[in-house]
Amino acid sequence: MTAQRTDPPGLGSLGSGAVTAAALAVQQGLAAVVGVVIAREFGRSGETDGFFAAYGVFVVIALIATAARAVLLPPLARARAERRLGGETTAYAVALSIVVVPLVAVSIFGANAIAWLLTGFDEGVARDTAAATLPWLVVAAVGQLYAGLGASALAALDDYRTAALGYALGSVLGLVFIVWRVGEDGMSAVAWGMALNAGVAVALPAFALVLRARSESMSPRSARPVGEGGGRRLGGIAAGVALPLALQALYLVCLPFAAGEGVGTVTSLGYAYLAGAAVIAVTASALALVTSVPLTRTGLDAVRVARHVDSSAWLALIAVGGTAGLFAVAGEPLADAVLGNAYGGGVGEELGHFVVALAPWMVVTVGVSATFPLVFVAGRGGMLPLVAVLVLAVHLPLVWLGDTVAGVYGLALALAVSTGVALVAMLALLQATAPTLRGLGVASGTVGVIAAIAFLPAGLVLGPVPGAAIGIPAYVVLLVLARPAGLRNAWHYLRSLS
Repeated sequence: MTAQRTDPPGLGSLGSGAVTAAALAVQQGLAAVVGVVIAREFGRSGETDGFFAAYGVFVVIALIATAARAVLLPPLARARAERRLGGETTAYAVALSIVVVPLVAVSIFGANAIAWLLTGFDEGVARDTAAATLPWLVVAAVGQLYAGLGASALAALDDYRTAALGYALGSVLGLVFIVWRVGEDGMSAVAWGMALNAGVAVALPAFALVLRARSESMSPRSARPVGEGGGRRLGGIAAGVALPLALQALYLVCLPFAAGEGVGTVTSLGYAYLAGAAVIAVTASALALVTSVPLTRTGLDAVRVARHVDSSAWLALIAVGGTAGLFAVAGEPLADAVLGNAYGGGVGEELGHFVVALAPWMVVTVGVSATFPLVFVAGRGGMLPLVAVLVLAVHLPLVWLGDTVAGVYGLALALAVSTGVALVAMLALLQATAPTLRGLGVASGTVGVIAAIAFLPAGLVLGPVPGAAIGIPAYVVLLVLARPAGLRNAWHYLRSLS
């Protein structure tokens, strides 16, 4: 394949990032719709507990797929320039199969044992549901891994639209299938729809790559694996994805403890976690996608790191503050309206409290999302496996202590503290710890105060629904009137990166 640029006219690096971010937003939105379908169809039960326990495994592997894109792009881009992109892509596909094949086999033949562990040693419906859905969810996650490889190869060809279309179309078709079959096939239909989603996300980029190869008269020989062995390639990917995997594993470790709090607790925690993760994905993660290329061009120092992380955090934290305020005031009616009657009353109120309890984790994760790409820009990615080990070592005793002292709310605090350790460690690698944390503290404190003033008095005086109706516009108005200096500076800085 040649090194000729193939971007559509007018689509630069910022436009390409925006296209990718839009696809991510579509994925998150449709995933939320799937969550609503599950809630309305199955309520809050042992069946939903089992599914969300197995879903935790999917999330971990899917996160690896997302992180791997950042690792794969540099070698694939170099291969493109040297006219060996086909062989390099195939070599990575073969290397991934070294892990993927055993992983799928274990999920199939060890489904019952794994489900028993994930559901907190349950012997009933939760374990059966987890065991039935786990293999399909693993296949779906593996599909996302190969979809990420295809997207990275297309990005090396300056094509971001095809992969974005694949992700969006897969999400739509998967949702349609779930809605069609969930009444007949139960929770298994959700897992099958997710597998279909991944299949489309893999097939469309693969088809585009084949068409590109044919258009350039590329011989089949050039698609043979080239370069270093699969073990070294996997080692490079593992170093890059170790920390994101460890961070997602923090949530997975919490699931058995949450299961001990009673039936439905894992489900409520799962919805609260998904809500927080979705807010971060369409704000902080999207900004990271858009700004990583300009940062690579301009270079980094400690001052630039602090300015970039804090500027990215301001915009994302506004969404976090609004989400936490909304759920604090109107968690019960919001859960009832969106998820169904099973989430009304005390259950919906509890879910709202879980979202608020996860707010510190969301704040820290915003910082992590903004900082993570900078480690690779600065060439410090080789240190991340050590950070991952440190985070897990800290989390294990913290999650036990948190559960013992404060139950699920202690688990939320443990997630925030352990994620904070990862943030501090990455900032230390970039030699920008103190100024960045000061900026994050100012940003989160300012947004938190404005959110509390906007939502809490209205909620206490008027009640949940009127309080939310007043709180949302009040939050926006207060932000406009206050016009914090940090927010103004963040806006100007991010615009300058285009």
